[in-house]
This record gives sequence, C-alpha cells and structure tokens, in this order.
Amino acid sequence: MTLRGEKILITGATGKIAFPIARALAADNEVWGAARLRDPVDRDRLAAAGVTPLALDLSGRDFGTLPSDFTYVFHAAVDPGTDDWARCVETNAQRSGDLLHHCRTAKGFVLCSTGSIYEYQGRRPLTEDDPPGVPLRANYSFSKVAAEQVCTWIAGRFDIPLTIIRICSTYGPEGGSAADRLEAILAGEPIRLHPDAPNNYHPIYEDDYVELGIRAMEVADVPPVVVNWAGSETVSVEDYCRYLGDLVGIEPIFEYSEDAHTPLWPDVTRMHDVLGRTKVPWREGFRRMVAARHPELELS
Repeated sequence: MTLRGEKILITGATGKIAFPIARALAADNEVWGAARLRDPVDRDRLAAAGVTPLALDLSGRDFGTLPSDFTYVFHAAVDPGTDDWARCVETNAQRSGDLLHHCRTAKGFVLCSTGSIYEYQGRRPLTEDDPPGVPLRANYSFSKVAAEQVCTWIAGRFDIPLTIIRICSTYGPEGGSAADRLEAILAGEPIRLHPDAPNNYHPIYEDDYVELGIRAMEVADVPPVVVNWAGSETVSVEDYCRYLGDLVGIEPIFEYSEDAHTPLWPDVTRMHDVLGRTKVPWREGFRRMVAARHPELELS
C-alpha cells in the first residue's frame, strides 16, 4: 500500500468489500467510513478499526456536513434494487454523480460497478468493451450502467480522475457468493447454476481485493479507467464447490436451471495492465475463508 497521509472517504463502509479496504487504509491515513449506521455495532466496528464513522444515507440529495476535501474516494454504497426501481436508479446513478461532484477536488475517485451489467457472450471471457445485457437483477445492473454514464460525464466535465471497477466475484472472511455456496453445502442445499457449464468465474480473495481496490484509487484518470475487478485465475463454480466439499467432508449438490445467473467470466487482461495481478491462489483463499467463517470445523 502506497497511500499515506491522505484524507479518504469510503462509502458503504460496513460492507464486505469496503470495510476491509477502510480498515487497511486507516493505519496510515485519515479514513472516514460512510454508511447508514442504523446499528450501533456497525459504528463501533468502524471506530475500532481506526475509521471515523459517518452516518450518511446516499438516497438523499443533501450530504449535510460531509466534507468535500477528501483526497481519495472509494464509493461502494449501493441500493440493491430489490423493491423500488426508481429509487435504485436515483441512488446508484444520480446520487453517485452528486457525490463525485461534491468531492471533485479528489485526486482519485473509484465508482464500484458490477460485472453483471454484461450481456452473456457464451464460452469466452467478458471484456470491458462488451455491451450491457438483461441480467436477472435487472434493476441493480441497469442502475450501474446509468451510474457509469452519469459519473463519466461529470468526471469529464469537471476534470475529476475516475476509475470504474466492474466487480465480478469477491470472497473472504467477510462473505461473498462463494461463502453463500459454502453455507448451502453445509446445509445440504442445492447450488443453482446455469446449464452452460462449466460456470467459470475469477473469484478474488479479500487480501487481493483490498490491494487492487487501493490501487484503483491511485490510477484514476480522465477519461475514466474502466476495468474488470476479479481474481487472476479462472475456476468454475463446480470445481471450487467440489473443493469446498472436500474441505468440509460434504459432497455439493448442483441444480442446473435457465433461471440461474449466467457464468460471470471476466477477461482480466486490462486489470493486469493497470492494477496488477492477484497473489492468493484460489485454493489457499478458499481454505482461509472456510477457516475464518467456520473455525469449529476440522478441515481435511
């Protein structure tokens, strides 16, 4: 990590991606962690990590007493779009633009987007130049397409260095899709997958996504840097679930359905060029995840 002595804003700071990044940066920087903070436990957890807690609901236009002099911003707060489509787009797109403009003196701003915006391309990795499609979580994904466009325009209009990371598959002690599948294995529940098998992914472990998240702030530029954000290794969900099953002594059950999300298999060529490669091999990362989330289990 090279950022030191900076004033950094992390939104969605209690989330599985943003919290480890905020915690890592707090050792050498003034880090503010913005989230709704409705649970006092969340506020205490941020403070214990050396992060200044800030109650902030990004669904509103008024940022109140939020300072504007942050030197870097990692914007991970989202509306998941599970109910109100209009509010989801307003929060994820318009309010992200408002925040970018509010913090327009920053040396680097990261907008967290998603790899689920892509139209499925079949048996090849998805590149940053591939078009958007109609995913299962349409509200959320389309709001991120809108957010990318709003922030790209504002960054160009006001000359704000911006990086857009399209998050593909994170995992670790804080959770993630692989952790959810681990819980399904332990409960004897089927894991739903798309029939276009194998379901290839590039899962990225916490240590690596912290490093590449910080790097994404450093490389921000005008026009924006747009990059897939994932692990360096290709591994199918089928293979990593079998490995998880071997660790805990339970054979996973797979259920294939057209209603399952299509494989999210990103091309990481550009990521390697601008952010670097990940360092934690997927088997090591999965073993660490299981040990951290289920210390009571004796792993094989």
